[in-house]
Amino acid sequence: MFQKILIANRGEIALRIQRACRELGIPTVAVHSTADADAMHVRLADESVCIGPPSARESYLNAASILSAATITGADAIHPGYGFLSENADFAEMVEAHGLAFIGPSPAHIRMMGDKIEAKSAMAALGVPLVPGSDGAVTDLDAARRIAAAIGYPVLVKAAAGGGGRGMKVANDADEIEEAWRTARTEARAAFGNDAVYLEKYLDRPRHVELQVLADGRGQVVHFGERDCSLQRRHQKLVEEAGSPALSAAERDALGARATSALAKLGYRNAGTLEFLYQDGQFAFIEMNTRLQVEHPVTEMVCGIDLVREQIRLAAGQELGYGQSDIRFSGHAIECRVTAEDPETFMPTPGRVTAFHPPGGLGVRVDSALYAGYRVPPHYDSLVAKLIVHAPTRDQAIARLRRALAEFVVVGIKTTLPLHQRIVEDVGFQRGDYTIHWLERFVAGH
Repeated sequence: MFQKILIANRGEIALRIQRACRELGIPTVAVHSTADADAMHVRLADESVCIGPPSARESYLNAASILSAATITGADAIHPGYGFLSENADFAEMVEAHGLAFIGPSPAHIRMMGDKIEAKSAMAALGVPLVPGSDGAVTDLDAARRIAAAIGYPVLVKAAAGGGGRGMKVANDADEIEEAWRTARTEARAAFGNDAVYLEKYLDRPRHVELQVLADGRGQVVHFGERDCSLQRRHQKLVEEAGSPALSAAERDALGARATSALAKLGYRNAGTLEFLYQDGQFAFIEMNTRLQVEHPVTEMVCGIDLVREQIRLAAGQELGYGQSDIRFSGHAIECRVTAEDPETFMPTPGRVTAFHPPGGLGVRVDSALYAGYRVPPHYDSLVAKLIVHAPTRDQAIARLRRALAEFVVVGIKTTLPLHQRIVEDVGFQRGDYTIHWLERFVAGH
């Protein structure tokens, strides 16, 4: 097992990793920018190192500074969390080249799955179903027109190196394909330094369903069920559930068997999440995240498995040690992402938190790095807390979520807590009757 782990991240996920390390008896090193000198993950770490000024590019994305911090503190492993450098294959290679363990998949698999075109090709070859679309990058407008006509409108033009909705445009008919293709390429080049795009059939009412897996690199792969992440605004998830209100246990088992078989053949190791669109009883693979997901707590709540602890064990070379039949699913869990944003305009609201009172009680979990007196900086993602509830049934989980949201107090900055309170009272949400387009319409209607 590792002697010391450097956590190359900040905020609630840095705290989450610290807690898993502490339970394993492993000391931690926190890295931080000058803007995060008073952050909770810095206060609670065994050691801390300042790695640069507030800009993420000069701190949390500064691979040289992070590796230097690991060297001077004697860390023998680095956990990247999510975001920042977590899916950067070059960084993972640098970590390993310095004789450190990267707590995540191999650089080769990170690189493969980071290119959406290569990822789809690899999964198709392993028998995983895809959304109808182009076989690879679409490099000229005439080809885009031909492929779109063959697929059938509407179509989605997507960045090969994309994520978070950037470099993604819908063309509803032949008159819109040129603007969608050119705009997606421009956004992709600006956001990712890569203007490669591909085309997919645009599904009109799909759900976004993802499957959590763990693998030991020796051919042993298990899944921990599905999460429904369909409640999104501008391709950013706001609410997640485990399991999906739309799936049966048989559908879950079939999807899990196909996905774990594919990853076993790849020799995948550590944690990963395969993302699918689900419509009319059919699944279609869209991408794989080779890291821990923001919404991993809902899976932990229904399975009773500490996914971060498992990541650390697997990175240390330990075997998985259990099979699919050992995974038990219990009850239902829902997560609300609470952000420092105006709940009406969604404009960021950094500033000083003057009071913070998280909810509690049976089946309630809050992952947050907030505290009274903390100043939320303007330099990073606006996520400030995750409220997770668990109960025997979905209806009971919703009742518990309603109660927990009413108890949750954040004073000094505006947050999206009022939006989550509106969502939980909506009949469509309560019925589980929603698609990836539902939340946009819900927000527009309020």
